[in-house]
Amino acid sequence: MYQRLLVVLDPHQEQQNALARAIRLARMEQASLTLFVSIYDFSYEMTTMLSGQERENMRAALVEERKAWVDELLTQYDTRHLSIDIQVVWHHRPFEAIIKCCIQGQHDLLIKGTRRHDKLQSVLFTPTDWHLLRKAPCPVLLVKEHEWPPNGQIIAAVNAGAEDSAHQSLNQRILTAADHMAQQLTAELHVINCYPSAPLNMAIEIPEFDTSDYQANVRTYHAESLSKLANERNLSHHHLHVKEGLAEDQIPALAQDIDAELVVIGTIGRTGFTAALLGNTAEHVIEQLNCDVLAIKPEGFTSPVN
Repeated sequence: MYQRLLVVLDPHQEQQNALARAIRLARMEQASLTLFVSIYDFSYEMTTMLSGQERENMRAALVEERKAWVDELLTQYDTRHLSIDIQVVWHHRPFEAIIKCCIQGQHDLLIKGTRRHDKLQSVLFTPTDWHLLRKAPCPVLLVKEHEWPPNGQIIAAVNAGAEDSAHQSLNQRILTAADHMAQQLTAELHVINCYPSAPLNMAIEIPEFDTSDYQANVRTYHAESLSKLANERNLSHHHLHVKEGLAEDQIPALAQDIDAELVVIGTIGRTGFTAALLGNTAEHVIEQLNCDVLAIKPEGFTSPVN
């Protein structure tokens, strides 16, 4: 399913969890690896004492140093029989450099380590991870510290009640990716569908409005929709979860309850002012999880970054 893996390394991190995960995936998928590092130092651009050629030579020297660092890093892993390429680039916007490399190399999976972000900071300065979730042209696997044990648990998060073709198509892509990973890791696949609670203002403004009856009908609709989706995919009904509440609350709760190692979720790639105000469900979910997240893009998604 994944033949060309792009792995983003972070020289500032002691543990390269993404690399360890990528090497394991490359062996399972018989895929090639591209190890990518983006570097930039503003002080080199502002050095007026040096000529343009001298600055270029200094940048080239730093790039070679990073390549040597990657070579040294690889000695810690078993890389026998793996096809590995190393790319180090000088770029002031890492996410743009990553996406450009992804497009040029026609990579079908982007792998990067991640961590919890400061909430205020992430509103003012969108982290590289969020840019990649919104704009990368392929699925993005964000790696945390949770191991991938044998016979583990994987969660696919879907919106089974959606009636539009775009969401239905995305559901199928999520389930295909999750089922593939479950088979590769000999893991059990769980599917979760969240639905909203009844609006409180309806109960206040309309006294005769029966919220309990409304919620029962909504739950029934989502349960039947999820059951239908499971039947189409021959999935076990024992691992279907219909939860009332926000996805960013219910998905992490389930992941913790079953000690999941991977959550597969769709991302619509919302950008611009809307994203700054509302964010994306995938981003809110990732912040609360202690396991890896595989974010799947809609069919036909095109990156806004050239």
